[in-house]
Amino acid sequence: MKPSDHGSADLSRRWLYEVGGLAALFGVAIIPVQLVVFVVWGQPNTVPGWFDLFGSNRLGGLLAFEVLFVVNAVVGISTALALYVILRRLSESFMAIALALGLLQAVSFVMARPALEMLYLSNQYADATTDARRAALLAAGETMLATFHGTAFHVGINLFSVYFLIVPIVMLRGEVFGRVTAYAGIAAAILNWGLYVPGGIGVFLLTLSVIPLAVWNVLIARRLLQLGRGTFETRSLEVPT
Repeated sequence: MKPSDHGSADLSRRWLYEVGGLAALFGVAIIPVQLVVFVVWGQPNTVPGWFDLFGSNRLGGLLAFEVLFVVNAVVGISTALALYVILRRLSESFMAIALALGLLQAVSFVMARPALEMLYLSNQYADATTDARRAALLAAGETMLATFHGTAFHVGINLFSVYFLIVPIVMLRGEVFGRVTAYAGIAAAILNWGLYVPGGIGVFLLTLSVIPLAVWNVLIARRLLQLGRGTFETRSLEVPT
């Protein structure tokens, strides 16, 4: 590789690190916002309830339907790419698998949160003039609500947890990220499966997963921004050319 090519590659990696770091910070920032949304507006259990929420407050409806998580899934791809570039030297195969799972998880979650579709149906329902039209729109809303709780959502949840098991394990083999970062990721992955524990214990575990996830995002963002700005250097970042 020519020196100029090496410099360009290094510059492009730094740009990726910065974008990935900012994306991780976004993941932290939406946590308190979403908690406020759940307290203020909650999440209706029925399609008419959702239509009423969207009708009275469009922004509140979109936020309650977790549109911010959709944005987070998309921008989080840059974080997954940055981690792949950094950690692939430690395990190319595991990080390739993790990257694929991360991308699939993002796609699954986008599919599982059709917030704009629900807003459209709500608007159409408000304008409907016949019972037949309203019934058809309610049926379409039921489809959206089934998607919200359906296969894509559960695929995304499980891919999320597997991703957060693989990447921290690879991290523990290097020196770029600390052990606290790795263990926070593992804890978030395990607690995230609280979704499948019945009763209040499951809800508690799932809620508790927010804490290690926030710690992970903060520490990941800190290191990626340091790498992007050239204030952290280590030989473990060297990638064979």
